[in-house]
Amino acid sequence: MSILAEISQALQSGRAKIVVEKVNAALAEGIAPATILNEGLLAGMSVIGEKFQKNEVYVPEVLVAARAMNKGTEILKPLLAEEGAESLGKACIGTIQGDLHDIGKNLVRMMLEGKGIEVIDLGVSVDPATFVDTAIEKGCSIICCSALLTTTMGHMQEVVEIAKEKGVRDQLFIMVGGAPVTEAFCQQIGADCYTSDAASAADKAAEYLASKK
Repeated sequence: MSILAEISQALQSGRAKIVVEKVNAALAEGIAPATILNEGLLAGMSVIGEKFQKNEVYVPEVLVAARAMNKGTEILKPLLAEEGAESLGKACIGTIQGDLHDIGKNLVRMMLEGKGIEVIDLGVSVDPATFVDTAIEKGCSIICCSALLTTTMGHMQEVVEIAKEKGVRDQLFIMVGGAPVTEAFCQQIGADCYTSDAASAADKAAEYLASKK
C-alpha cells in the first residue's frame, strides 16, 4: 500500500496520530503537499462522505475522521500557502437567526472542507445580513444556511432578499438545509439548492465551484 493510501486509511479510521506520522513521512519522501492533501486526506474524507450518505458510518465516525483530517491539514497548510495552492473556492456557513443548533452545520462544514473548500463558519443564530455581508467581504461564492426549527427557517428567505437588495444575488449560490427544510421550501424562497444530508451538500457545492472555474 502506498503512503498516500495509508494516510487515507488512517483518516477513515479516525487515527489522528497515525495521520500526522504518515503525512510527515510523505513529506520526507518528497511528495508534494498538494498531492498529500488531494490523494491522501481528501480522498479519505471523500470515502467517509460516501459511506455517510449510505448510512454505513454515522456522525461520531465522521467527527473523528474530520478531526484526523484537521491534524493532517495543520501540517500542510503553511506548505500549501508557500506553494500558492488554491482552494476550490470559499463558502460561508451558519445556523440561521434564532436557531442555536449546530451539529448539522458542523457536519456540513467538515464535508465542505473535505472537498477542498475554504469555509468561514459564522456560528449559530446568524443574522441574515451577516451571511451576505461576509460573502461580499470575504469573496465567498456560496452561502450555506442551516435551521432545525420551523420557527426560524423563514429567516432564510431574508438572506435571498438581502442578496438581491445588495445586487449580488447572481454571484452567490445560496444553499439551505436542516430537518424542517424541503426542496419545495427552497424553491419557494428563491434559494439555489437544498440537500437532505451533509455529504450531498458538499457534493453540490463542489460541483458548483468546479463549474465556475
